[in-house]
Parts: sequence; structure tokens; C-alpha cells
Amino acid sequence: MLKVGLTGGIGAGKSEVSRLLASYGAVVVDSDLIAREVVAPGTPGLAAVAAEFGPEVLRADGSLDRPRLGGIVFADPARLARLNAIVHPLVRDRSAELEAQAGPGDVVVHDVPLLAENGLAELYELVVVVDAADETRVERLVRLRGMEEREARARLAAQATRADRLAVADVVLDNEGPLERLEPQVRSLWERLLVRAAG
Repeated sequence: MLKVGLTGGIGAGKSEVSRLLASYGAVVVDSDLIAREVVAPGTPGLAAVAAEFGPEVLRADGSLDRPRLGGIVFADPARLARLNAIVHPLVRDRSAELEAQAGPGDVVVHDVPLLAENGLAELYELVVVVDAADETRVERLVRLRGMEEREARARLAAQATRADRLAVADVVLDNEGPLERLEPQVRSLWERLLVRAAG
């Protein structure tokens, strides 16, 4: 089994790379999906978040009000750290469970948005960073996700710098241009990963 860490700042295109790798046959362990799963209604994770941040972060149906919580934590590094202290151990445990289900020849891709921020590079045999300039990422967030520019810049500021992310990269995928230029890079990466997993 080959353990790969995949990361990239918000708006860089990491999710597209993850989707492509899954389509080729990678076992993708998606930290964002798991982070949602561990704070689903009825979970201990959601109870802990509500206890820390108050009932106003819950919707009427009992689910987590992500935009409201995001507005709180992305404006306050100390509160973001408290949220991470609740969610990250739960995500780590669930990720380990999913990885344990992979076969010996599988390529397991851990899709981890905060890989650089949390010093996780050493957990993987290879770290892949999807890269795009900050201005490109802001433009995508405004155009594709409907964010205000101010909000988009705050999200970037809450993450590792581009330089910090590139410093932990073994492989960099350049996603500055259109998606058609990304796919051949990901296909080439996948072929290299298969060879390495087989070796």
C-alpha cells in the first residue's frame, strides 16, 4: 500500500484532483467528508462543538450551521484552534479506520486540506500539492462559490501560505490554467503512483 497525502489551498483545485484519482482507482480518504461525518446530527462530535460554541451554531433541525460556525472561527484564530482540537482527532481516527480497509497493492490518497498547517507531511510516503496563485484562487472563490472577495481573502489568510505548502511537496500539480491542463498531469502522476505502489 502506498500512502499519499494530497493537499492544496482553498480554490486551488484539490477536489478535482481527488475526484480524478478516485476515478482511476485510488482509495481516497477525504478529510473534508469525514469532518462532516464526525459532526453529523447525533454524534459526540456535534455535541462537543455545540457545547464549545453554543446552540446558535445548530440549525433548527439539529444539524451544524456551517456558515455560522465558519463566520465565528475564521475571524478568530483561538476559536478556530478550539474547533480543530475537537474535530481533528475524530477525523484522524476515522481516516485510520478507512485506510485499514485498503488492500496491500492499493494507492491510498489522503485528501487533507490542512496537511501543511498541521505538520502532517511525515505521515505520508509522498505529498502532492495542487498549486495556484493566490489571486487565481480568490477569483475562483468569488466566481464559482459566490463568496465576497473579503471572505475569500480571509479564508486564504486562515490557511498556510503558498510557500509553506510548497515546502512540504514531493510533487506539485500546477492548476493555474483551465481544467484541461490539469487532467494530463494527474494521469501522469497516477501512473507513477502505480509503479511505486507495485514496487
